[in-house]
Amino acid sequence: MSASNKPALLRWRGRLIPEALGLGWTPFFLLGYLSFLFLPTLLAWIGESDRVFGGRTMLWPTLASIALFLPLYFAAYRQVGANKIACMLAIAALGYLVLPTNPFANTYLIYAAGFAATVGGPLWQRLAWMAAMLAGLLVEIVLLRYPVFVFLITLIVAVAVFFGNHHFLESRRRQAALKLSHDEVRRLAALAERERIGRDLHDLLGHTLSLVALKSELASKLVERDPQAAVRELGEVTRVARDALTQVRSAVTGIRAAGMASELASARLLLESDGVVFAYETAPVPLPPEVETVLAMTLREAVTNVQRHARARNARACLHVEGDDAVLSIEDDGRGGAIAPGNGLRGMRERLEALGGRLRVDSVSGRGTHLHAHVPLAWPAMDTADQAPRTQVPPAAA
Repeated sequence: MSASNKPALLRWRGRLIPEALGLGWTPFFLLGYLSFLFLPTLLAWIGESDRVFGGRTMLWPTLASIALFLPLYFAAYRQVGANKIACMLAIAALGYLVLPTNPFANTYLIYAAGFAATVGGPLWQRLAWMAAMLAGLLVEIVLLRYPVFVFLITLIVAVAVFFGNHHFLESRRRQAALKLSHDEVRRLAALAERERIGRDLHDLLGHTLSLVALKSELASKLVERDPQAAVRELGEVTRVARDALTQVRSAVTGIRAAGMASELASARLLLESDGVVFAYETAPVPLPPEVETVLAMTLREAVTNVQRHARARNARACLHVEGDDAVLSIEDDGRGGAIAPGNGLRGMRERLEALGGRLRVDSVSGRGTHLHAHVPLAWPAMDTADQAPRTQVPPAAA
């Protein structure tokens, strides 16, 4: 979706939080923690602030600090390196400045500790930034004679937020590395496939075209001396050309075929990089290329739907043979519910029905989705030469 086609709210969000971070609305939800800044006002209203914090609560410095905090907060998401560190330290400084008039200004130190996990550099360096900011808070709390539990609570929450952000960044890095690895595997596979196709076509057509050229030249020489021999040679040319056409069609069918093994490997890589545990089992029976291609495309579309929409923790695929049918079952433990038929589901159904197969999708809200694809191992097809119906039977089933 281009920027001009996005809803105005999403364009506004993208100006504040870069889309490349993949955080969505999370940074806006995190602003809810600013509500802690108003707890001293609530405590003062019920008469507890004087007893706990000595009555040093003032509201206007807090309101002014929020007006300064918001630009720093959103800028920290857009900056890197030294600029991000400057935003982090400025947020911590806001906490130090407001603390004398608001004992819950330690909230700003927790935001600063969260950004400390994202400033870059080795882990020990980021931990040092957090430790330095928390040490400054401890000194100020002692000087202001606030209860030490204020620092202890800040320490526990800040460490939890720091390592939560650190784990999130590490997960993003691993996912990026997996994606690069997946892309590289696909690139190398495509390169190897192109080389194989080149070799196959060279082997297939090189000899045939040489034979066609030789017999055509011979026929042209025999036209005047021996017309019947020339006709025989031209008949041979026609036969060789038809055989070559059949072989090319067979080769193209093999080139277009999608392999079930490679699709299962790709499915595992895609889902597990997104935190979904994927298990599968397959029957050892070889499948006709057309059947394997259709089932592989069905698997690809179903796994894509699981990754995008299901919100599942586990998924499973099973390929086996029931009687004269190959059956592919794919299930997940996601949210399930009503499924709006789209192009993907319609395409799966049409490909299966073209081979005499069928598709069943069972989806129950809260219990996940089960997809069952049945394809007969032998199906009626049309011969391109004489348009007469025939039946294709795989060697394993013959």
